[in-house]
Amino acid sequence: MRYIHRITIMNIRKPVQKNVNQELQWLGSSLGLFNLRDKDKSCFRVFIELVKTAKRGIPLSSDELAYRLGLSRGTVVHHIHKLLESGIVVQAPRGYILRVDNLRELIDEVEKDLRRTCEDLRSMAEDIDESLGL
Repeated sequence: MRYIHRITIMNIRKPVQKNVNQELQWLGSSLGLFNLRDKDKSCFRVFIELVKTAKRGIPLSSDELAYRLGLSRGTVVHHIHKLLESGIVVQAPRGYILRVDNLRELIDEVEKDLRRTCEDLRSMAEDIDESLGL
């Protein structure tokens, strides 16, 4: 069964200077995760916390994330929903976790999702073209 993922890929200029924070911000922004409305960078902070725990495979609950980041649980849940919808984060038995254990694998998985979606679109377009005699 395929899950529905909503992800927006944005072509944003890469940061010029080597700075891991700016690079992480660029990566998440390029995946459409962060926007101008996130003034306190709370979604970015939730994402970073999940990235930091991904390698250990330890899920974090919304309460744990809220406590660690000094955010309200409601704010964390709002951002978790966006990360779940994008397919970047998955629900685990005791919380939430990054879909894979590192960012390189994450981009590989996003690419696979995009390829599958494009294949489905192409197939449907061919069917429609055939139906319309094009």
